[in-house]
Amino acid sequence: MAEAKCHIGTMGWGYAFWEGNFYPEGTHARDYLKEYSRHFMTVEIDSTFYRIPPAAMVKNWKAQVPDGFVFSAKFPQDITRAKMLRDAAGETEAFVGNMALLREKLGVLLIQLPYEFGPENFSVLKSFLHELPKGFRYAVEAKNKKWLDESLYRLLGDFKTALVLVDHPWMPEMDTLTADFAYIRWEGDREKVVGTTGKQEADRNADIRKWVPKVKRFLGDGKEVFGYFSKHYSGYAPTDTDYMLKLLGQPRPEP
Repeated sequence: MAEAKCHIGTMGWGYAFWEGNFYPEGTHARDYLKEYSRHFMTVEIDSTFYRIPPAAMVKNWKAQVPDGFVFSAKFPQDITRAKMLRDAAGETEAFVGNMALLREKLGVLLIQLPYEFGPENFSVLKSFLHELPKGFRYAVEAKNKKWLDESLYRLLGDFKTALVLVDHPWMPEMDTLTADFAYIRWEGDREKVVGTTGKQEADRNADIRKWVPKVKRFLGDGKEVFGYFSKHYSGYAPTDTDYMLKLLGQPRPEP
């Protein structure tokens, strides 16, 4: 069995409010990703939620990071929100095709189901998963907790798609795996944490420690783990990421 891998990072990297703390003072925005990759070896791309990135942009991302770095990326909202997974074959093919340019640096493609996309749309989700381009790893995040039952777990398992495990005050504790990898999102509470101050606003260390045995269990079972911290978790995702990696005993790049 291949050695399990653990990929822990942040949701996004293009934050000017990290300059002067995570990024050295005076770092140009175009160099944020390169600087980020000196500290962590994975990131969840947030900007793909707003538009399909041009091929040249994807190639540039790939060129800026070292071997072993892994990108995960959100499906565009035009697919998940505007079209609610219906009649989106063209957009899906374009998005996945461009993200495939990352080649070995592509991790997981994240499908976020809006809250209003409830389990009455089961057949829509099933059809969408069936039509997805093959050969890629996908994860589904349910914003509506009514989805969380055996029907969804079986569906995702049939398509080897991961159920996103979410740490959010509106969601129950989650640990169900439906694929040969785990995808975790530490989202936090946007109503309590601004996330743009460039510093920790809430102490979430105890919450992070509670996740450690679960992540270690996944790794011990041979599962590859992808996990990303939001700026709304403690307010400062780099510190959260660093703390989790230390607790897991995971190697990090030398800055």
